[in-house]
Amino acid sequence: MIESPGLSIKGVLGMCDYSLHGVATRPAKVGDKLKTVQFGNSITRGFAAIEQPNVAVCLLPGTELAFDKEVEFEGGLSLLLVNWSDAGRIDEKLARFRQVNKGKPYVHHDALEFSDGKVILLTRLREGQTATVLQLPASPQKETRDALHDTAEHRSVEKIAGAM
Repeated sequence: MIESPGLSIKGVLGMCDYSLHGVATRPAKVGDKLKTVQFGNSITRGFAAIEQPNVAVCLLPGTELAFDKEVEFEGGLSLLLVNWSDAGRIDEKLARFRQVNKGKPYVHHDALEFSDGKVILLTRLREGQTATVLQLPASPQKETRDALHDTAEHRSVEKIAGAM
């Protein structure tokens, strides 16, 4: 976890979808046992630790997950907002977390990508599915590195200015 005064990992990465800002969150750890839940006071589904169902577990892009069973998802609105897209099941248990639609601030960003290239929004996953965090990304994401660099540079400037 990144710890720095005035800098939270959620603020740097936006790891939890936009509609989860009113929900308690924590970063994912390797080995976490997660469950898909519908969070109260939110229109979003996401992951919570099995032992803390009211705390959203935020994932870094590139985090790898292993589901206990094939992944099931619900339909969503089509582009024209006329029909619901298909619901279904993906005959895979491994997925990689990623973010989509980054340029659109008020849509869901959290998604899972499967080996066949299919991408499903996390909020479309059926409730009650369980997964284990297998691996976190090997290196920090560019946004994290940039934010940490900017913060460290700012602190250095403050220290130099304070010494004068």
